[in-house]
Amino acid sequence: MTTVDPAPRPVDPAPPAPMRLRELVFGAACAAAVRAAARLGVADALGEEPMTVEELAVAVETRPQTLRRLLRALSCQGVFTELPDGSFAHTEMSRLLREDDPHSLRYIALWCTEPWTWDVWPKLDEAVRSGRNVFEDVYEKEFFPYLNEEAPESAHVFNRAMTTSSRQSAQDVAELLDLSGASSVADIGGGQGHVLASLLERHPGLEGTLLDLPGVVRNADPRLRDGGALASRVRVVAGDCREDIPVRADVYIIKNILEWDDDSTRRALANVRRAAPSGARVVVIENLVDDTPSMRFTTAMDLLLLLNVGGAKHTRQSMVDRLTDAGLVIDDIRPVNAYLHAFECTVPS
Repeated sequence: MTTVDPAPRPVDPAPPAPMRLRELVFGAACAAAVRAAARLGVADALGEEPMTVEELAVAVETRPQTLRRLLRALSCQGVFTELPDGSFAHTEMSRLLREDDPHSLRYIALWCTEPWTWDVWPKLDEAVRSGRNVFEDVYEKEFFPYLNEEAPESAHVFNRAMTTSSRQSAQDVAELLDLSGASSVADIGGGQGHVLASLLERHPGLEGTLLDLPGVVRNADPRLRDGGALASRVRVVAGDCREDIPVRADVYIIKNILEWDDDSTRRALANVRRAAPSGARVVVIENLVDDTPSMRFTTAMDLLLLLNVGGAKHTRQSMVDRLTDAGLVIDDIRPVNAYLHAFECTVPS
């Protein structure tokens, strides 16, 4: 039987400043509690019917007393809810921690709280002073080499989080873009190709190219690989868009990759400009740190990018400046969803 979300406990929407600041400085406890619940599988164990702490503790192999403390802290934030009889039930947010939920954020929650994050966040003041990443100071390696060579579990979480994010936004991108007049599309730095697959499914006459690093395209969406439903219309290219883009297409999609250091962003856009024929469309899709309802999330991610790779999320104007500097003509700027904006550009003659 499907249950209706119990009403959450009332929370003062505007607590006094001292209380709010105390809550903010204990933000790490909130993040850690979400991570613990995800790793323990509490949301997966809790079904549609409320369960007692004792029942949940057996299911996730914890002590009831300490599990109750974890759930109490989370229910204060709207993640799970405690009922008058002391049992716990799902809320809209807690369901997002279930691995089988179609809108699951489980791996994104884990990614944002991986062990390395706890080592670099305390050094944010150093990154603000220097304007560069502090990850290499802590781990003596660049971020992605460290993940792939030293932290395979974290690399796995990263890949699952990026897959989740891409899958969930792919349909929104496909619905936004009118590609009826195009015959070819290239997804540059397109990860496993979820956006490209959605576009090809929506436009049966379209051919596509996926370009990303060798280790990424090796695990491309099954629809794009040999034997897949879209394989006959796809070329998969292993490469680094900051070095070269050996792809000619009518439309180029660049989603959530122009957040490195400025030099890398300039190189990638210059390579698109060189590869694209006159009149080609270039659609850049990014999170913004202004003009968006997801400001709290995107500004936090902006700081994390500074810490780990020395990168940045863009404002609307900073994105316009970079696209214009690359010689692209901006035709339109539109929201894709609550988190993303699309900058639709043309390559001039």
